[in-house]
Amino acid sequence: MVQHMVESVVNPFVILNAIILLPLLGSFIVAVFPKLTDERARLFSLVITLLVLALVVGIAILAPDGGIWKWPSWDQGRIQYAFSIGWVEAFGIHYFLGVDGINFPLVLLTAFLGCLAMLASWNIHTHVRAYCSLYLLLHAGMLGVFLSLDLFLFYVFWELVLLPMYFLIGFWGGPRKEYAALKFFLFTLAGSVLMLVAIFMLYFASDLRLLNEPTLQMCFIDPQLLPHRHSGPMHTFNILALIELGNLPKSPFGQEFWGIPMSSWIFGLLLVGFLIKLPAVPFHTWLPDAHVEAPTPISMLLAGILLKMGGYGILRLCYPICPEAAFQFAWVICILGLVSMVYGAFAAMAQGDFKRLVAYSSVSHMGYVLLGIGAIPIIPGNLMSRDYWIMGMSGAMYQMIAHGITSAGMFFLVGVLYDRVHHRNLNQFGGLFNRMPMFSSVSLIIFFAAMGLPGLCGFIGEFFVVLASWRFHPAVAIVAASVIIFTAGYILWTIARVYLGPMYTGPAPEALTDMTLREKWVAVPLAIAAIILGIFPKLLLGFTQRSIARTVHRVAEWADRSFPTTATARLSCFASELLLTEKPAATSATLSNRMENCDLPSNEKHDPSCLSDRNLNSHNCRRWSDFTTCEDSRSTLAGSFKTTPYLKFIDNSFAAPDLQWASPQYSYDQWGPFAFLRY
Repeated sequence: MVQHMVESVVNPFVILNAIILLPLLGSFIVAVFPKLTDERARLFSLVITLLVLALVVGIAILAPDGGIWKWPSWDQGRIQYAFSIGWVEAFGIHYFLGVDGINFPLVLLTAFLGCLAMLASWNIHTHVRAYCSLYLLLHAGMLGVFLSLDLFLFYVFWELVLLPMYFLIGFWGGPRKEYAALKFFLFTLAGSVLMLVAIFMLYFASDLRLLNEPTLQMCFIDPQLLPHRHSGPMHTFNILALIELGNLPKSPFGQEFWGIPMSSWIFGLLLVGFLIKLPAVPFHTWLPDAHVEAPTPISMLLAGILLKMGGYGILRLCYPICPEAAFQFAWVICILGLVSMVYGAFAAMAQGDFKRLVAYSSVSHMGYVLLGIGAIPIIPGNLMSRDYWIMGMSGAMYQMIAHGITSAGMFFLVGVLYDRVHHRNLNQFGGLFNRMPMFSSVSLIIFFAAMGLPGLCGFIGEFFVVLASWRFHPAVAIVAASVIIFTAGYILWTIARVYLGPMYTGPAPEALTDMTLREKWVAVPLAIAAIILGIFPKLLLGFTQRSIARTVHRVAEWADRSFPTTATARLSCFASELLLTEKPAATSATLSNRMENCDLPSNEKHDPSCLSDRNLNSHNCRRWSDFTTCEDSRSTLAGSFKTTPYLKFIDNSFAAPDLQWASPQYSYDQWGPFAFLRY
């Protein structure tokens, strides 16, 4: 009986709907009940956000088979705990929600910060009911963006976030609130229009007839409910189906438009829309004004959640749907990430306004997210090193969560000071550690976490991104690592001026009292989260890595299938026949014979030791670059290697009947580009 009740409660339809509909219903109730007092409106809104957090945590704790981390399908990183209901079926629009390792951490972060920001809203004293109603509407929109798996539904929630944020900044903001709100609205709306064009292109180019029945079922599409496959193109907004279509050998998104593949247009339009929200230089100019003028709780959500919508969109849509364009735009994305990191750090260092400094630090920190996503480690002469790109994307995901915690914490701490002395002039602060010891202690934890101090949450993501970017290009990694020094510079300088400097010289020094109980309930959980994620990174990495690896493998397999890499070409002149017909017990003479047809220097043609055992690693072969000169490489192995039924990817492994593999995992760490072979 109890088990049946639990299964009913954690039914995907029930719990995912409740996560979105509770704040929507709460927003309506607060707005239409005029007798609701300000205090009751705040308490009611806080209860709604706490219920949402409980539901999100319930997905992990009460789900069947011991929780979301123990589901059998979780090992493959697939979408799960999902449901799809026809909404406007004539146009292929469905109410489709679900979770995986990419969106669920962001849903949890949204629910967590939603509670804390609502608790920080007790200092809002004007038109409280209207504020609470818009706040809950904003909360529902953010949750809907991350949970939606239908592109039309995704766009609806994306736009739903825009209106309440505009009014929350424009009515409850600072002296220049109208200007900041209008600037935010126009920038975001421009990005939304570009996204809408890309969505239309995806919809009208899609055709579900190109997918077989098992694939349709994996996309939560019932093949029996579709019209006859010969009745004409069947368009869809289903994100999972669009990903499958984008990875087909002859993708419908590959047709040219004005001489450029449609996938490149789609990728570029979506990318600009998401970069505005991220934001990345040069689309960042709306952010400092919006942050400075927004009330403290809205600044917490703006930095902690809304910026992550841009990174999530790139991860969820751009790369999986348009793998070809991902390679074309790799350097563009990495350069934008580096410029954002460097510019944001130097701009933060030059600020005299405490809140504006934190705003520019967000531009710098989100640059790591962009770099980690974009640094596809394709190295001349090697197959794509998937492990390093998984590391980079995992670092980007970790950085999004870590920045969500630290940026929300920093904006709240700045708001605590502003509520007391009503200014943010860094040059007038000083000696706060003596006046506000609890406040200063929590501040040090959160600011050091933002700096990337080992043992705190900011270190993990930055370290992984820098390490992965080295495989992309050493110069990129050097610049990214240098930004860590700049970040330490402006954060340590801020700590020295505000907390450890000379005595406070600004107005109302008597108002600098330590944190209240309510303020502690907001700040301390953020500090604890920063410590826990810094000490136990597996809590997040173990959860996200499978889904990220699945995305990386999809793009990598598309690349392996679509164009031969030089590493594949190197094998073709001497090893294609060996790979496909012979067992690993090949003698040195056999290898030497295979090399006869390769255009190598004469002193190496008969030196099979260069190809044996660990010397397969390019770092141990004296003249490895000479293998690129094989004339027949582009056709021999490039064709047979991709089409043979004996050799294919199976998730994270390679399988073939007559070959001995180095390990069950496809890893480049030990064997270089030929990790799957051992002679």
